[in-house]
Amino acid sequence: MPDFDANSDLARLPGAGPGSRLDPALAHGPAPVQLASMTASRPAPGHHSIAARPSSRGLPSAGGADALAEQRSMVILRYLDVVLVAVAAIPALALGAPALGYAIGAGAWVAQRIIAVLDRRWISNTTAPRTQLGLNLFEAFARIWLLAGAIVLAGVAGGRADGLTAALVIFAAYSVAFAVRVITGPPQRKVLR
Repeated sequence: MPDFDANSDLARLPGAGPGSRLDPALAHGPAPVQLASMTASRPAPGHHSIAARPSSRGLPSAGGADALAEQRSMVILRYLDVVLVAVAAIPALALGAPALGYAIGAGAWVAQRIIAVLDRRWISNTTAPRTQLGLNLFEAFARIWLLAGAIVLAGVAGGRADGLTAALVIFAAYSVAFAVRVITGPPQRKVLR
């Protein structure tokens, strides 16, 4: 059987001859029902219809797999700052960064991220807009004070080098989190009904 392309099938449509005007509804090819019947009656050699094949073992379809992969990549991207803080610990400590300062800075950053997730869940349960605004402001400033307190604690407990290390860890993690937030846009909000 010859291999048909879209142009040859389009030329066989009614009213699609040389010099004739094609109906705008038929300009983009045959309707999906016609295409499916044409494919079923004469498949091209080596071509298989994906829609005709049943899903084996209950695996998600290609669209579901793409959505799942996109969702996983968004989760990884959302927590990229935490991953980088953990991964950067090895080279930073190997290059001589003070361990106490790094531990306090990284611990404070991870703690404020956990608090942010828990607080946002808690705040989303409130229904009054003024209450939500107040809780959001309080939560944001409390996390800033937590990070500032961690830098001061590292400086007092270990010395200037530890305080500087904690500040650099927090600054680097914040920079990554900020860049990710700019790239991905604002978080999706729940629709109130």
